[in-house]
Amino acid sequence: MKRVYNFSAGPAVMPESVLKEAAEEMLDYQGSGMSVMEISHRSSLFQNIIDTAEQDLRDLMNIPDNYKVLFIQGGGHVQFAMVPMNLFVNKVGDYIITGQWAKKAWQEAKMYGTANAIASSADRTFSYIPDCSDLPIDEDADYVYICLNNTIYGTVYHELPDTKGKPLVADISSCFLSEPLDVSKFGILWGGVQKNVGPAGCAIVIIREDLVRKDVLEGTPTMLKYDTYVTSGSLHNTPPVYTIYMCGNVFKWLKAQGGLEEMKKRNEAKAKILYDFLDESKMFKGTVEKKDRSLMNVPFVTGDADLDKKFIKEAEEAGFVNLKGHRSVGGMRASIYNAMPIEGVEKLVGFMREFEKANGGN
Repeated sequence: MKRVYNFSAGPAVMPESVLKEAAEEMLDYQGSGMSVMEISHRSSLFQNIIDTAEQDLRDLMNIPDNYKVLFIQGGGHVQFAMVPMNLFVNKVGDYIITGQWAKKAWQEAKMYGTANAIASSADRTFSYIPDCSDLPIDEDADYVYICLNNTIYGTVYHELPDTKGKPLVADISSCFLSEPLDVSKFGILWGGVQKNVGPAGCAIVIIREDLVRKDVLEGTPTMLKYDTYVTSGSLHNTPPVYTIYMCGNVFKWLKAQGGLEEMKKRNEAKAKILYDFLDESKMFKGTVEKKDRSLMNVPFVTGDADLDKKFIKEAEEAGFVNLKGHRSVGGMRASIYNAMPIEGVEKLVGFMREFEKANGGN
């Protein structure tokens, strides 16, 4: 079996030991004679899986007791709607537009009320995070919304916006569990798990209790109410059983590695290797302002579209896959999530050096 170095933005690389454990349990989970894919979501076996997963996540993130953890089917696009549906009281939301996903969330919210774009970095192709120290917050805003780490453009908030007392809602899909985060600074944290946590099929929502309301927007479907998940323990209907099981195994792996402080150290070390090379290279250039660089997603270009294509092709042949940039921006992007070993980044940089030499860069 040959494993490649998978730099996909999502679905993305997972820890090899977690995949091996899942393979070993595929036909017989803990002596049950059944796969996790086959067990009832009403069984004590699965109740233990979801309870353990929630507790391990609470331990990893130090989630306060007044926050609920919800496992919800669907990815980001469902949350783009659920946030305004559940939080709109004045029917006003303030959005900071730092990329494609914040923009989509903002556009979705317009269907349910007023969505204000109070800051944006669209003027320079989302290559930076705008100044959020004194934002024009609407006094009627029910929340302020951000995408904490921008998967496509490779930017991240190193300082949170001043929301002037309004609840902060954050999409953390592509930086989920990459470093410690003070949950108490947010009203809602949510993330699609398919980038840095598990296989596709689930979003995890961490929501402050006072934001879980029964009097949501009229017409909100039962399955799009946060309260439905709170009152049922995320088991109102059949949940994505196998995805939750896999996420739980990743949480156990993270705890065994030393938790989020350790992951931050590793992720900083990996990112430094790649960014240092991009800063010294004559051929490859990063596309993000240095102060706003993400630890998770690193976009770069050569400045020549044909050379970019050649690099992506030869990299794939050498075992470095899914380096093609998002279709909206082109170029290349290396997503170096928790499960990407440091050797993968070192070898990628080694390949980039050789490619540069072979193609007249030095």
